[in-house]
Amino acid sequence: MSCGDVLAGSQFPLHIFPAKFQEIARTTSHCLGYPLDFVASSMLFAASVAIGNTYSIKVTQGWTERATLYMALVGKAGVNKSHPMSFAMQPLLSHDAAEHHKFKMQYAQYQQLASLTPKERKEQGINEMPQAPSLHKFVVSDITQEGLAYMHEQNKRGICLYVDELKTWVNNFNRYSKGSEEQFWLSNFSGKPIIVDRRNNEHSISVRKSFISVIGSIQFHQLCDLAKGDKSDNGFIDRILFVVPRKMQKQYWSTDELPSSIDVVWNDTIKRLTEIDCAMDENGDPVPVELSYDSEARAKLYQWQRGNVDLCNSEFNERLIGIYSKLEIYISRFSLVLQLIHWVFGEQAKECVGLGSLDGAIELTEYFRQTAQRVQTIISNYIIEQLNETQKAVLSALPETFSTAEGLAIALQHSTPERTFKEFLRNGTGTLFRKEKHGVYTKIND
Repeated sequence: MSCGDVLAGSQFPLHIFPAKFQEIARTTSHCLGYPLDFVASSMLFAASVAIGNTYSIKVTQGWTERATLYMALVGKAGVNKSHPMSFAMQPLLSHDAAEHHKFKMQYAQYQQLASLTPKERKEQGINEMPQAPSLHKFVVSDITQEGLAYMHEQNKRGICLYVDELKTWVNNFNRYSKGSEEQFWLSNFSGKPIIVDRRNNEHSISVRKSFISVIGSIQFHQLCDLAKGDKSDNGFIDRILFVVPRKMQKQYWSTDELPSSIDVVWNDTIKRLTEIDCAMDENGDPVPVELSYDSEARAKLYQWQRGNVDLCNSEFNERLIGIYSKLEIYISRFSLVLQLIHWVFGEQAKECVGLGSLDGAIELTEYFRQTAQRVQTIISNYIIEQLNETQKAVLSALPETFSTAEGLAIALQHSTPERTFKEFLRNGTGTLFRKEKHGVYTKIND
């Protein structure tokens, strides 16, 4: 089965958004030749980052969610993936550019004052040592894990990692210590605290309510990198929202110019979201305004969840079960973002989350369920296509669950040396095989 065969599926549910949001997405897609799914999903992502730690949504007693999203735009080389992200993120990038200019001037003043002696400062009426300014921003790109934690501490409202190629993000996971960065992103998805201790307490970092969203693009053949090793077993890949348009053809240039009003309205939309006050407690940590579902929305949410549980219980593919489970988190995050998007366009209030936002969240969730299914099929197909005939024969002959010794015995029957088989087993873990425990593996069913 080719990628083209797999791509047939539902279209991004643009109709769930306010009419003006739809107009921005459609006009940008038409005039600039960007896939509509990429434009609309990138706009959704930018809105979630602008919201950050200002609001949360109560799911049940003791369980709240904020708007953190991990998003991947999937497509062939040459199909516009980067440009839709650039369009949607431009208001945040423009904000950061202005703040960086302001920071440079403030830092120059700080350095000048810091270079003075206590006597010189006193003569100028300055009785305390000046404090270094903070750089206020929403977007980071090429940065280390510790640098990211430091930047988040300076911007507790929330930030996002914006990378053109997600492959680079994943490849950097083991730059310094094996597995540490992967665990960092697993914890961050749940909004867990970030604590970085150093011998010099002055450089210790503490973020009680983490909010770091991630967006980037990836090509079909690189999807396997997201499932290698432990990434499939520990639920890392389950956390990623895959945007896979039904139509993936490169488009002709349009003779229609993008109206300047589109940029103006989109910039104003994001600006209004970033201007929502982010309340802080006495320790300087965010205190998100907690929204609840109204009675109708809550009843329908529980109805949806029961259906999702039935799907999990009837599904044999454990990779899909993991994905379906994470959708129970994402549906509330979508509800929250949609409610605030409708509010910023003047269509709804923001005192609670209503049925309209929940209905939209359900449609978004089902869209991402289908794209995740397609991505899993693409990964499986690509992995199997890369196997030689001997490897395919060994894979077919292996039982559903097997020990390393049992697998080796089968491999030897197919003239595969021990070293070659163990390399095959190691490279296939997370895509072809799941490691149950030391020396015991289960084949991952398609």
